Amino acid sequence: MDFETILFEVRNNIAIITLNRPDKLNALNHRLLSELNSALDKVKSDSAISVVIITGAGEKAFAAGADIKELNTLNGSDGKIFSEFGQQVFNNIEYLGKPVIIAVNGYALGGGCELALSGHIRFASKNAKFGQPEVNLGIIPGYGGTQRLTRLVNRGKAMELILTGDAIRADEAKEIGIVNNVFEADELMEKALETAGKIASKAQLAVRYALDAVLAADEMTGRSGLDYEASLFGVCCSTRDFAEGTSAFLEKRKPNFRTE
Repeated sequence: MDFETILFEVRNNIAIITLNRPDKLNALNHRLLSELNSALDKVKSDSAISVVIITGAGEKAFAAGADIKELNTLNGSDGKIFSEFGQQVFNNIEYLGKPVIIAVNGYALGGGCELALSGHIRFASKNAKFGQPEVNLGIIPGYGGTQRLTRLVNRGKAMELILTGDAIRADEAKEIGIVNNVFEADELMEKALETAGKIASKAQLAVRYALDAVLAADEMTGRSGLDYEASLFGVCCSTRDFAEGTSAFLEKRKPNFRTE
C-alpha cells in the first residue's frame, strides 16, 4: 500500500508509522488521518505484527496540530463531522488490540497531543512540548483531548492546560504522567524499539488481554473490572502459551511462545 503523508515499515514484529509532513510540522490534515487509519487496519489484520510505534518525521515536531487551512473552512455541522472523524481514528489507536508506543520527537500540540494521548506508552525527546492550544483559535480540543487528558492527569491540571492553551516541556509532561520517560533526541527511537521488542517477545494473547483489561478500567466499576480481569485470566489459563510459560519457569529455561 502506497502512502503520501505517512511512512510505514515493519521490522521483525514491530510496525513503525511515521507522520511524514515535516515541512508542515506534520500537521494532521484529512489525508494524513485517513492514511493513518488505513495503516492501523493493516496492522490489525496482520497477525505477525505485535507492537506499533508512531512517531513524526523531522527534528522539530511529532505533530503540531490540525491543519489550520482545513479548520478555517469549517462551519458548525462540518465541525462536528471533523471532530468525529479524528476521534474515530484515535479510538482505533487506543482499541487496536495491540500495544501502541508513541515516540514524541518534538511539538505535540492540539491534535498532535491528542494523538499522543491515544497511545498506550508515551516516550518523548527532551525537546518535546505538549499542549492543547485550541482556545487560542476559538475552539476546544476535538479529537478526545478533553476526555483522555482528564483521565491521564488530575482534573485541575487538565483544566489548566486546556483553558490556558499553555504548552509544557517534556520533563513536566513526565512529572504529571503524560509521558512514561524522556530521552535524548538521538536515543528516542532506540528506546522505543527496545521496549517494543521486549513486549513483542512476550505471550501475545496475554499482552492483548492485559491491554484489554487495563483499558476496561476506565469504563467499568471496580467490581465489574475485577470480574472481567478474572474472566480473561481464566482464558489465558487455557492457552498453549500459559502451559509453555509456566513449564519454562519450572524448568529454568526461556519460554518459546507460540500464541494460539
